[in-house]
Amino acid sequence: MLRSLSFLRLWTGNTASGLATWALPFILGLAVLERSLSAVDLGIVLAARTAGFLVAVPVAGVLADRHSRRGVVLWAGLIAGLATPLIATGMGRSVLLMATAAAVVGVGQGACRPAFQALTAEVIAEDRRQQANAAMTLAVRVTTLVAPGLTALLSQFASTSALVIGTGVLWLGAALIPPRGTFTPAPAAAGTRFFGEFADGLREARRHPWFLAGLGALTAVVATGYSATGVVLPLVSRDRYDSETVLAAGLTAYTLGALAGAVVIARWRPKRQGWTALAGLGCYGFAPLSLLFPVHPAFVIAAYAVAGLGIELFNVPWFTATQREVEPGKLARVSSLDFLFSYGLAPAGLAFIAPAIDRFGAAPVLAACAVVCFAAPAAAALVPSSRDFRATAPIKSV
Repeated sequence: MLRSLSFLRLWTGNTASGLATWALPFILGLAVLERSLSAVDLGIVLAARTAGFLVAVPVAGVLADRHSRRGVVLWAGLIAGLATPLIATGMGRSVLLMATAAAVVGVGQGACRPAFQALTAEVIAEDRRQQANAAMTLAVRVTTLVAPGLTALLSQFASTSALVIGTGVLWLGAALIPPRGTFTPAPAAAGTRFFGEFADGLREARRHPWFLAGLGALTAVVATGYSATGVVLPLVSRDRYDSETVLAAGLTAYTLGALAGAVVIARWRPKRQGWTALAGLGCYGFAPLSLLFPVHPAFVIAAYAVAGLGIELFNVPWFTATQREVEPGKLARVSSLDFLFSYGLAPAGLAFIAPAIDRFGAAPVLAACAVVCFAAPAAAALVPSSRDFRATAPIKSV
């Protein structure tokens, strides 16, 4: 893969967008520590970015299937890159300006996700896509592992505003670096509007029962297990183990496990790929389960490593199967459904988990989340086509 210039350009652009997406909340967190931004203002800015993301994802799915995917990536990156300096300008001056600019950045972020997924299917041959998807997710995990320390180091030499603007430069790289694809969009039917185009994507998704089942399982795991552990792990680290070490070690173990998963799945071709992927997704249940009992910290850390390993054993085959099975002219719209539900319901899960813990206590909530994380992928595996993430029989296009 490294000998392919097209792949290197795609990988670099995708990595730049992922780094810019991840870095902004962390950098704004430094602004909170410096007291140039309050915690409430930070929440408003990040909520605005999420809102922009959710609005843009379905729109971008339609646009990327009706126009050049490379063009959608270009404009998405330019929009996010040009809006980012306004976040720095508003810092300490105008929360409204920051939130508005963050919403525009969220639009760029949301627009590029389905377009990048579809562009990967154009640029990379089918027999190499799993390896390519693993390489791209590997870059994201490495970034997550090393970027906090690197950002903290850079903050000693550059202001927080300069670091924010630096994420804008990354967005410009994401816009300009990726290669052109080979997809030629079919002309839209006369009089067809956005909702009709989006409905075509929904109909395409319905043609693939394994996709609907897998997306339901993924959404359930993200909305429960991911959200619960995000809220409870800091509390358990503080109250049960009287240290922040378990929090830091658990998150690091999760990332290291994900790195290992990406390396493994880059080469491994399991006989029943869909079942293997869903089993990997189910491994996330060990994370809330480890927080349920007063176990040695090593068990918590090991559980998070297993959860990270499993999530990449799911992600890479999931993306690869979607790129392989979905009709090329509707791939971006189907991918937009993936990002809309899996990413979109994560904040909703976080919003409901904390009140549920206050009402029922941490133990019942963690137990329920663990059951959902184990049961949802198991239920998805009962769908016949989920065994290999393939249609059980050829289906004609609608």
